[in-house]
Amino acid sequence: MLVLKRKNGQGIKIGNDITVRILSVDKDGVVKIGIEAPREIKVFREEIYEEISQQNRSSSDFDIKLANVFKNKGP
Repeated sequence: MLVLKRKNGQGIKIGNDITVRILSVDKDGVVKIGIEAPREIKVFREEIYEEISQQNRSSSDFDIKLANVFKNKGP
């Protein structure tokens, strides 16, 4: 993991197309960041990404189980 210190207004470049910029830090230590990325790159909060991934895994498991039901029925 790369750890960097940044101040308000400073940014971090990821590749050629993505910039992460520090917009503000409040007194409780909450950091507001801005992400500049091409529209085709999806950007999610980590907890939302994990929820989507779990739903996709569950859906995939269901599809496999459903396929097995039809496969085992025979003609």
